[in-house]
Amino acid sequence: MLLRIEDIDASRCRPEFETAIYEDLAWLGLKWEQLVRRQSEHFDAYRAALARLDAMGLIYPSFESRAEIAALVAERESQEPWPRDPDGTPLYPGDAKALPPAERARLIASGAPYALRLDMAAALQRIGPLTWLEGGSKKAADPAAWGDVILSRKDALGSYHLAVVVDDAAQGVTDVVRGRDLFHATSVHRLLQSLLDLPAPRYHHHRLILDAEGHKLSKSTQATALRERRARGATPSDIRKAVGLD
Repeated sequence: MLLRIEDIDASRCRPEFETAIYEDLAWLGLKWEQLVRRQSEHFDAYRAALARLDAMGLIYPSFESRAEIAALVAERESQEPWPRDPDGTPLYPGDAKALPPAERARLIASGAPYALRLDMAAALQRIGPLTWLEGGSKKAADPAAWGDVILSRKDALGSYHLAVVVDDAAQGVTDVVRGRDLFHATSVHRLLQSLLDLPAPRYHHHRLILDAEGHKLSKSTQATALRERRARGATPSDIRKAVGLD
């Protein structure tokens, strides 16, 4: 088993959170190989992947803030329903892809913050139908459902989508086991793997531990953490059964 610390966003990563991960996994009876890969130590690899996509003409900067994007979505939804990705987030509605090169260069030179997005339409023109192996059966990938996803931003050099495919290839990962909340994101990962000529692992997306209303556990909703369940008497077997791994 390989354990990876996804610490690209330094503002949200703290030593005590990492320690808690090690303690929780050890309590579950899981062991992992050393050394643990830290994403914050591999920015050069993510830059190289972005450079390859840029050389193919597949990424572009968008300069709108989150608030400006929300306003654009609201404006469009006042006229007709606006499409959303599998997580429920509105697809990028901006026009940054159509900005003249000179205007892009001016905005970048001015220090304006921006995110690098994948030109989904152009990327799909390069790649045929995609699938992935899920528990031994093929699943059809649908990257277009995500629109022009962000691959990098000022406060996080590589997005989750970009970093995990680069890391999986670098570590020789053959099987990915993760929660069902990332099932649909695999479509984006398969597209990036194909564009970057990276191998495709096999996947297994296990059940999530849900709250009483059937929602994914989240800090934003003060959900009960794993260690709190342990303190209340839950056993490692209880947790493994809950997610379908026992």
